[in-house]
Amino acid sequence: MSNAPVDNGRRRFLTVATSVVGGAGVVGAAVPFIASWNPSEKAKAAGAPVEVNISKIATGQLVRTNYRGKPIYIVRRGQDVIDALGGHEDQLSDPQSNEAQQPEYAQNQYRSINPEYLVAEGVCTHLGCAPSYQKGDFAEQVEGVDYGFFCPCHGSKFDMAGRVFSGVPAPLNLVVPEHSFLDDNTLIIGVGKGDA
Repeated sequence: MSNAPVDNGRRRFLTVATSVVGGAGVVGAAVPFIASWNPSEKAKAAGAPVEVNISKIATGQLVRTNYRGKPIYIVRRGQDVIDALGGHEDQLSDPQSNEAQQPEYAQNQYRSINPEYLVAEGVCTHLGCAPSYQKGDFAEQVEGVDYGFFCPCHGSKFDMAGRVFSGVPAPLNLVVPEHSFLDDNTLIIGVGKGDA
């Protein structure tokens, strides 16, 4: 054992230098690890808002797109279809859209911002089948109602606002996603009214 006096200055310098190098090493190792927690670019893109050009959608036409892995139905409703929405509310389970199946700004008879356009997930609220759009022949399913959606899996029926008819397996209206209109020709799905 050496009898040399202890150099406290040198000891403090070595302690501080060791701490700094060790801390830098921990930070250097942690940065890639923490960065790996961020979602991938593919995952970010899957949740990104979707822009749809609606300028060429004819009255009565349904256009499909996808948002967050789910099919989205966009239907341009004619004035006769819009006017007919109030004629069968006594046959619906939730005609006033009291269940939280749509954003607050779409909690109305049309379940949309612009009555001319229905934007809804094409997923039956019973077991997730894709309801088919019946254009003009929906009266075979519901007497006196010409347009609607019919789920071929178990027979659930929805009107042209995505509201479910009573007495079918589906318990809720179709989901209306957050959406807004950038201009007269562009619909954005995934960005709510007032959020753009």
